[in-house]
Amino acid sequence: MHVKKAVPLLSWLLLVSHLASAQNVRIGVFELFRPHELTLVALPDAAIVVRAGQQSFVLEWSSGGEVARIRISGDAIVLEVGSQTVQASQINASSRSGSAVDFVLAVPGKISRRYSGTFEVKSALGILVPIVGMDLETAVASVVQAESAPNTSLEALKAQAVATRSYFVAAKGRHEDFDFCDTTHCQFLREPPAPGSRAALATRSTQGLVLAYRDRPFAAMFTRSCSGRTRTPAELGVSNHGYPYFPVVCDYCRTHPAHWSSRVSQDDVDRLIRFGEAARLEIGRRLGWNAVPSNDFSARGLAQQVLLEGSGQGHGIGLCQRGARAMATAGADFRQILDHYYPNATLVTANSGVRRWSAFQKVAE
Repeated sequence: MHVKKAVPLLSWLLLVSHLASAQNVRIGVFELFRPHELTLVALPDAAIVVRAGQQSFVLEWSSGGEVARIRISGDAIVLEVGSQTVQASQINASSRSGSAVDFVLAVPGKISRRYSGTFEVKSALGILVPIVGMDLETAVASVVQAESAPNTSLEALKAQAVATRSYFVAAKGRHEDFDFCDTTHCQFLREPPAPGSRAALATRSTQGLVLAYRDRPFAAMFTRSCSGRTRTPAELGVSNHGYPYFPVVCDYCRTHPAHWSSRVSQDDVDRLIRFGEAARLEIGRRLGWNAVPSNDFSARGLAQQVLLEGSGQGHGIGLCQRGARAMATAGADFRQILDHYYPNATLVTANSGVRRWSAFQKVAE
């Protein structure tokens, strides 16, 4: 990566401030399900303290009471633990010491996931809003596992880990009640990976590393597959998140394009031409994400619809995951991959203390 020799004091303080506030992240989960009911389950080797107003309950297998049921009732949240029922405006859960704990959270009949962190649930507009607070590195590993294709090589996963961590550090506050959601609106997040997995190893191997531009960390964007050249935010009418995203050639996607075709209405084509990425996302939410997989396409009118033929998957900005995998297979390490897809960016690191990130240094290749 490109390394500058000196850092102005003000920029140094700003960077440390960014990193100090990013040790933990609050993730809104199950947002797509708009839940009215949840179950919180303690794992066999863990005890969970659940607090509702002035009352608290302990969930643990040894006592036979490992499950809490949570539901919405008007403006209140109802908590049921065994035969006891209480109402509160907010419910919190953690370990006995108030720290992270492993637990299973579920929307009954729809989805169940294991998390490691603290838990809180609020109500908004008649639905439950579950929030998991987790350590930054746990969140990074969870996203790397969820966002990466199976059998992705370690160096490509390391590059993904740095991009993911950079996004978490620099883009906090994307939602009103929490920092990030668990969908592709922010970053796709599932369960934390096993400690011995490649995703976990890639996260540990790059711990603390983030991308910076002009001495500020930036929210690194990434895409599943570009069409042979990465795009700039300006081309698609979206914010650059503090980094200009210089377009770069992606050799693998140029010689091995991921082709697709679909049919949409003329109105949808008109919206794509006028509003770019915003229209593509709106159409995806309405018709499915395969309706317009990327922004690289040509249009041909048919009798009732328009035939779109294109290549690539995603917005095409920043790190191309498909191209990164090819670079890693050819022998590139994660620094070379990041340097290719984020030119003129700097790789920086921070050493975390108990409560704050105490120092940072530039990292050379």
